[in-house]
Amino acid sequence: MWTHEESIDIRTSPERIWQLFADVPGWKAWNAGIDRIELHGPFVAGTTFTMQPPGSEAFVSTLVDVRDHEGFTDETVIDGTCVVVEHCIEPQGSGGVRVVYRTRITGPSAEAFGPMVTGDFGEVLRGLKALAEQP
Repeated sequence: MWTHEESIDIRTSPERIWQLFADVPGWKAWNAGIDRIELHGPFVAGTTFTMQPPGSEAFVSTLVDVRDHEGFTDETVIDGTCVVVEHCIEPQGSGGVRVVYRTRITGPSAEAFGPMVTGDFGEVLRGLKALAEQP
């Protein structure tokens, strides 16, 4: 098993982060690791989405847990390796939020997939912060 966690503090409300999370086609505005993305239904548990990173093959992920204004979890299975990413919104006493990405990867390619999957999470979180903090 391979695990990774990354977080960022953002001066905004949980509602604003939720708005950005639930707008799946809009993820491209703050995540440069997406060339193409399509949600296949409502933003609820059980819905799938197809995502294609630049220069890579597209893959399908499933929303396995969706909690309004708290976060969501998606799961991607590729050749027997399962990638689970939790996207959590944690309100802070300062009035802002901490957004946390927790990743758990199991299966035969877990060690190889880990750095590929999470390598840009810092950049992605900084992009989310920049957009969320705009007036």
